[in-house]
Amino acid sequence: MYLVLMIVGVALWAVAHLFKRIAPDARASMGDGGKGAVALVLLVSIILMVIGFRGADVGQVWYPPVWATHLNNLLVLIAIFMMSPAPRKGKLLNSMRHPMLTGFGLWALAHLLVNGDLASVILFCGLLLWAVAEVVAINRAEPRWQPSEFGTYAKDGMFLVASIVLMGVIGYIHSWLGYWPFG
Repeated sequence: MYLVLMIVGVALWAVAHLFKRIAPDARASMGDGGKGAVALVLLVSIILMVIGFRGADVGQVWYPPVWATHLNNLLVLIAIFMMSPAPRKGKLLNSMRHPMLTGFGLWALAHLLVNGDLASVILFCGLLLWAVAEVVAINRAEPRWQPSEFGTYAKDGMFLVASIVLMGVIGYIHSWLGYWPFG
């Protein structure tokens, strides 16, 4: 039952995010009120994913190697940086079209490296597939894209420091929930 809740949560997450691309006329007809409806569906999806993940029986699909923890942490730090304002304000990732979705996919992939249980495979594979589908949908809907003005390396440095601090906070929350993330 918990796995079903999690799968429904992942599906709602994907549909809510892809709704604008899948049914642009329906989304446009909702006007500004549609933002609230989409936000509500996203909130419900997150609640379902959390309840499903936390309640699912742990059945191991594979056993991750010990070294994967360190690679996971590096990839998660990179993902946090990619999901920060750095790609728009900095210089390093300015010419990358989908840094946030790429970072999200990298985050999901990193979690697959260190979690071999069925619930994790379903959750993180589902979210990774959504991120890839979102990139494809955006590229099809908006084939022309130009990078914004280049920022500075100083901004990149600032967002890197903020990403390290945020990773520490996320690590603390993980440990508080019973998942020690630092090996």
